[in-house]
Amino acid sequence: MIHIDILLSEEQIAQDFLEALKRHDLPEKFFYWFPLSVRAWINLCGDGEYRNYIRSHSVLEEQAANLVSRLPSGPAELISLGAGQGTKDFLILEELKKQGKFLNYLPVDSSQGLLEIACKSAKEKNFSCCGLKADLNNDAHLQDMQNILDKKTRLFMILGNTLGAFDPLEFAKKLDKIMQNGDFLILDGEIFNQTETIAGYDNPINRKFAFGPLSSVGLSEPDDGILKIDTDLDRRMQGLYRIRKQFHVSRDLKIMLAGETVRLSSNTNIEMSWSYKYDRNTLIDIVTSSGMQIIEEHSSKDGNFLTLLLKK
Repeated sequence: MIHIDILLSEEQIAQDFLEALKRHDLPEKFFYWFPLSVRAWINLCGDGEYRNYIRSHSVLEEQAANLVSRLPSGPAELISLGAGQGTKDFLILEELKKQGKFLNYLPVDSSQGLLEIACKSAKEKNFSCCGLKADLNNDAHLQDMQNILDKKTRLFMILGNTLGAFDPLEFAKKLDKIMQNGDFLILDGEIFNQTETIAGYDNPINRKFAFGPLSSVGLSEPDDGILKIDTDLDRRMQGLYRIRKQFHVSRDLKIMLAGETVRLSSNTNIEMSWSYKYDRNTLIDIVTSSGMQIIEEHSSKDGNFLTLLLKK
């Protein structure tokens, strides 16, 4: 038996999805909602071609023992924001247990399917675990999450360039409210490289994952439109970049979902969850702006991924 507390209901996600389609905008949470999207994500991570997953996982494999050794000697609660299936979390969890510092595990995600995998894996590995299904872009959910967290040492994790799935400038402010003095954070992000970055997204297996929410409601390429992937600058801050995904609708479409109809007109675009990338100093400046100090930093072997251990 696994336990998952629900702040974000499936009914609410369905309603949000309909409203998002009408706005021609698909935020991050919808890319892990449908069963087909969950399967596409698992395949993407397991294929070995998703570079950010490999980079993030490899750094933690090499540095998990060292990172955990920098935490205080007492037990710590691990809170993974955007945990997904929890694969990378367990690299840190195993070290927490080995070093006598494990208290409990709280994976947080909007995807019921991925949370079930994380919690089931935790149970099989004998980790005390309670999942939390929540929308990290919802301030009320973040406040509710604060109310259930342990008051002892807390280790937050935002892995796999997850910060880049949100607005990093705004989410850094949210982190400042979530975390208390003495909390720790392991966070990573992709360092922008024009050629490497776009190649990591504009490839067949990643395109299949990115198209998941639309294929789940019956759309296909190229009959219904074309998925375009490109990079641009976020001019609010130097060294802040975006991978921009857009679906260009090529014909009038009618989508049926949960008994409701959404119509999409030909020659319109649907924005599909930007992914932010950074210059090295920009990522550091964003994270430390929320009152945190860097304890350690580690780069992937190719230098295109940065993992930070910070303390509030």
